Amino acid sequence: MATATQRNTQKNTSLTDRARSAASGAQTRVSNATSATVDAAKDHPYAAAGIVAGAIAAVGGAAYAATRKSDGTTTTSKAKTKH
Repeated sequence: MATATQRNTQKNTSLTDRARSAASGAQTRVSNATSATVDAAKDHPYAAAGIVAGAIAAVGGAAYAATRKSDGTTTTSKAKTKH
């Protein structure tokens, strides 16, 4: 008859093995995706450059908008004029 400690040790070992297996599978998939991305960039350098430029513009635009929002300044305020 197995003691509670032995059962817990067996469960922990099982979980550890499952986690290692999942990590190994994830590493393989990431490696394959990286290789495919590098190959695609080598095959289509101008398209890759365009995608990178678009991503940089999106991140830059988001950063700019975030700084404008945090400064409390708005571009939609209208000045009052006397008539």
